[in-house]
Amino acid sequence: MRKYISIAACFFLIALSAKAQSPEDSVKATINKLFAAMKNGDSKALLECFADGAILQTIVEKDGNVSIQTEAIKDFADFVGTQKQGDADERITFDMVKTDGALAIAWTPYQFYYKGAFSHCGVDSYQLVRTNGAWKLQYIIDTRRKANCGQ
Repeated sequence: MRKYISIAACFFLIALSAKAQSPEDSVKATINKLFAAMKNGDSKALLECFADGAILQTIVEKDGNVSIQTEAIKDFADFVGTQKQGDADERITFDMVKTDGALAIAWTPYQFYYKGAFSHCGVDSYQLVRTNGAWKLQYIIDTRRKANCGQ
């Protein structure tokens, strides 16, 4: 009888200590997977982060004019696939993650290093959708600048 009580107590303690991953943590894990794939030059893992029909955009400011550049996800993945491990290193911090059912948003300031040298900084804004039990990136737009990066 003691043996069964001990086993039951162990399962109870394990259940108490095991914390279910929150939706916010799951969103962060998807975004972190994207940047791990970039850093590893792994285009296949990178593509797995995106939903079908995902959009990737950058806000470009030149001579006081603002425009939006759209890049095909496949082109981005192809570029990542040509990089050696560690070449494309985007370092982010999570300012905000919010979820509502199958929709999530995240805001991450970043600094980007290319082949070990600082390249630029800015902010990434993400929209994610939870499909088939997994968060997928649906939309990313970012800013890019070389000054005021807090280095």
